[in-house]
Order: sequence, then C-alpha cells, then structure tokens
Amino acid sequence: MTIATDVLYLKSYINGEWVEAENTVEVINPANQEVIATAPRMSKEQTEEAIRAARVAFDEGEWKNTTAKDRSNILNAIANKLEERLEEFATLETQDNGKLYAEAEADVQDAIACFRYYAGIILHPDGETYHVPDNNVQAMVVKEPVGVAGLIVPWNFPLLMSVWKIAPALAAGNTIVYKPAEVTPVTAFKLFEILHELNLPKGVVNMVFGQGSIIGQTISESNDVDMVSFTGSTDVGRGIMRAAAGNLKKISLELGGKSPNIVFADADLEVAVDYGLFGIFLGAGQVCSSGSRILVQDTIYDEYVKRYVERAAKIKVGPGLDPETNMGAIVSEAQMNSILGYIEKGKAEGATLKTGGYRLTENGLDKGFFIAPTVFTDVTPDMTIVREEIFGPVVTIQKFSTEEEAVRLANDTDFGLAGGVFSNDGAKALRVIKQVRAGITWVNDYHPTYVEAPWGGYKQSGIGRSLGKYSLEEFQEVKQINIRLNVEPVGWFPQ
Repeated sequence: MTIATDVLYLKSYINGEWVEAENTVEVINPANQEVIATAPRMSKEQTEEAIRAARVAFDEGEWKNTTAKDRSNILNAIANKLEERLEEFATLETQDNGKLYAEAEADVQDAIACFRYYAGIILHPDGETYHVPDNNVQAMVVKEPVGVAGLIVPWNFPLLMSVWKIAPALAAGNTIVYKPAEVTPVTAFKLFEILHELNLPKGVVNMVFGQGSIIGQTISESNDVDMVSFTGSTDVGRGIMRAAAGNLKKISLELGGKSPNIVFADADLEVAVDYGLFGIFLGAGQVCSSGSRILVQDTIYDEYVKRYVERAAKIKVGPGLDPETNMGAIVSEAQMNSILGYIEKGKAEGATLKTGGYRLTENGLDKGFFIAPTVFTDVTPDMTIVREEIFGPVVTIQKFSTEEEAVRLANDTDFGLAGGVFSNDGAKALRVIKQVRAGITWVNDYHPTYVEAPWGGYKQSGIGRSLGKYSLEEFQEVKQINIRLNVEPVGWFPQ
C-alpha cells in the first residue's frame, strides 16, 4: 500500500466546529490501494454530543425561525458552490469510490440539481383547508419539520445519496446528524466545507465519521433523534428498525434489490442487449437498482445470450480516471471478496459461467480491486446467485416462455426495488410492468433517475420514498389545526 502525496486529513463536524478523534482509519483508492485520506473514528460519546447539538439547535436555536425562503436561499447557495467545484468533487469521488469519472461527474451534477429542486419545491404552496360539519370552525392541515433527523448513507453513491437526504431534510426545516459510509467519506467532508462556509446556525448540520456499529447504532437508538433515514443493506435496515423502536421514531429505509429485466421476443434485440449490459455493469453492478436478473423469452434466448456475452467480454475494466475505461473498480477488498464468493457459489450450484468470473490482475490492475464482467446462464430460481443481492458485476440470464411465466419469475424474489420490460408491443409492456411488484420501473429503458420522481421499493426493498415531493414529506409531520370562529363556552356541563 502506498500513500498519495496529497493525503486529506478529514474531521467530523459537530455544533459548528471541526472535531477529531483518538482513532483514525485510512481511506484508499480502490483502483490502486493508495491512501488518499485519513478519517476519524468517532466514539459513541461524540455521536451523542452531535445529537445533543442538533436537538438544542432544533428546540431552542434560531433555525426554527427561518422561513422557507431562507432555507431555499441556503440550498441554492450550496448548489452554486458545488457547481463551482464540480471537477474537484467528481475527481475525489472517483478516487474514493472507484467508479468512472463520467459516472462521478453525473452524480455531482445530479446532486446540484437535487439541491436546486428542493430549494424550489419548498416555496410551493402546501397544507390544506377542509370543510367540517360545524360552520363556526375553520379546519386546516399544516406541515412541520420532524425534528432531529439521523441520515445514514451508503458507499456506492457517496455524494449523491447524501444530498438525496440532506437537501429535503434541511428544506423541511430539520436539523441533521449525518453519517457517511466509512470507506467513502471524502466528498462528505468536502460538502461540509461548503456548509461551514455558509455559516449555518451551530448544531443545524452535524457530520460524524466512524463505524456503523457505533455511530449508526447510537443514532438509531437515541431518544433525541426523531427520524432515521437509511440507505443500505436489508440486514442493516432490519437492525435500524429494531433500534428505532425505542422511541418509535420515524424511519425511511431504502434497501436491497434483485431486480428483473424482462426481454420479450418482439423487443429490439440490440436495444435490449445494450440496456441489459448497462443495467448491471454501470457502477460495476454496485447499484441497488441494478438489473441483475435478465429474463429472456425462449425463442430469442440463444441469440440474446450470444450477443450479450460477446459484448460483455469486450468491456474494458480499469481505473475510473482512465478515459478508455468502461467499468471501474470494486469499492473495497472486502466487497470484491464477497462478489468472488458469490461467483464460486454459482459455479458450485451448477450455473454455467459464460464469461468473466475472476479478479483482473493484468496490466497493473493487480494493485486494485477489479472483477471481470460476469455472466451466468442455466440458472434456476433457487440458486443463491439468483436469490441474493451480490452487489457486483454479476448477472444471471433466465429463460421464459409465456407472459405469465415472465411475471412469475420477475416477482419470485424477496425484493421489489426496480424492474424493466423490453417489448415493441406497448400494451403488453404496460400490462407486464404493472404486474411487476417493484417501486422503480422502466419500459424499453433502464436506470435513469429523476429528482422529481419517487425512489423506493416494495417488500424487503424498504419503507418510504426518496426524491420528489415524497421525500420532503418523509421529513415532515402533518398537523391538524381547528380554529373556533365564534368564541363562546361549549356548554357541555351544567353551570
């Protein structure tokens, strides 16, 4: 392991101050294992300090007196500063996560758009009035911030997933205690540099680096935290639900997926193959909505597999900053080994490995964590690689005969995050996609995400929704107010 010459020394941010810890951890570039930063590992006590700061700031500070316009101006200012530093953030995201620079650049652009979207939507009319049987009562509903929001984000979209939570949480008027993923903390630190420059009231934004078992657990258990918004694995999501039960805090969970991509015989074959590759190998498959199960109608199955495997084998894997790279690194050695373990299970359980299935080490790639794009065929619904989320560049291709069988196979999963249908029969495509039990779906397309639209899933893929007006509502409470217009005694009891 080597150390880059420009190592960043990260600090947490609590109550308006930069804070260090006794223990630190090295942050490495997964493309070459160079140390790019050191990050603090905060303690339970320091996390509790951040929670207290957020609690005081919400209950007693000046933040509660800010107007929607004030908060809109803050979010727009963050977006402007982020836009000025777009190249810096994209480069750091690539070095920290291992993804392609083009992917990281798009993530930063989406983060900027997210801040601006919530800066706008918070100024829209909200609340409502309603009619009740008593004409002397004016009844209304208003929306208020939840309070202290705990935000816990994953490593696959370090900046973007953070902004998906921070922007609506602040727009709604909450204070936050935010935990980045420990393996990808660099752009989080840089984002908080921007927040610090804007001189937000102390305690409104707090960032705590460290281990999920300590930081995340403390946030989830705390009675001073009113809500936890988490994106990550389903197993960790279950743990957060259990911890959050202490004070019945509100939870929003965006969890795992094992998403089907259905290809009918009447689809444009080249388009279906192209999106089939994009659906799984974007981000090296480290995307919760990846189309990791491709279901192909039997009459075109052989031709689809032939074309798919030929193209998958041509994908150039390498460092994300290399402009010739098509797919970047796996985020960490532990994640790489987990993926390789799933590949071995697939082979052991009888699936046919058509291409890939190994760690790439030639041409200098031995210094990083790279896996060849991997395709399995001859799989059955009970196989581990079909049922469990691998979170890597591994896809299974299954065969189906009828529309009914396609729907059955698509829904034969514990998850329900995403799904796609490819067909030139518009009625059939809509008929099928409506039967796929997933929250994010596409027809003749895969992967585009829009800040205006809700993001979330069915079944064990989570609870609640991110993005759009739905995310703002996740960070709000709904209050009923009834005002008597004729102020006089109720006369219920005798004088």
